[in-house]
Amino acid sequence: MSISHAIRRGDPGNASGTSRVSQVSRTSLTSRTIARPGLRRLVVGVAASVAAFGSLAAVPPAAYAQAGPSPAGLDGRQGTDRDHLTVTVRNAGGEADGTYELHCGPDGGSHPDPRGACAALKRDTRWGKDVFAPAPEGGFCTMQYGGPATAHVTGTWAGRPVDATYDRRDGCGIARWDRLVPLLPDMRAQQRS
Repeated sequence: MSISHAIRRGDPGNASGTSRVSQVSRTSLTSRTIARPGLRRLVVGVAASVAAFGSLAAVPPAAYAQAGPSPAGLDGRQGTDRDHLTVTVRNAGGEADGTYELHCGPDGGSHPDPRGACAALKRDTRWGKDVFAPAPEGGFCTMQYGGPATAHVTGTWAGRPVDATYDRRDGCGIARWDRLVPLLPDMRAQQRS
């Protein structure tokens, strides 16, 4: 209504104003459709995505089972690529030093707390993030010494190879170590006693 009202004001020679209004209205609708090809692409893209998702949902579960053995891991099923880590701890003191095997899904191995270690790893596993990533370069770390303990973790986690080293030489290293307790020994308990 505001478009037709504005057109009537602009064309005082037309007494009825209706033929001019309908002609301009059609033109403006057509120009709007032509002026927004990005919107049309967006609508078509969304429709295609919905159709693709619908086709994935229509695949029966048996088809996935025929695809081959699935890696074990967060889903808890055992497969050929079962999560397996070797943890070597040095200079931690007491019984914490040694080399331990850890299997997750199902939890087991020679690690002192396989259930807790697997739970800590699963808790920190996120899409697009490496649980074993080193502290960011150029970050600010407190000048705090957490002791001479070191750890080396190798193996496979969530289908990816792992080769990570840990120490407690500054605040970043201590935080990184503590985040993986009980996969790595809890050094806070030893410092309190």
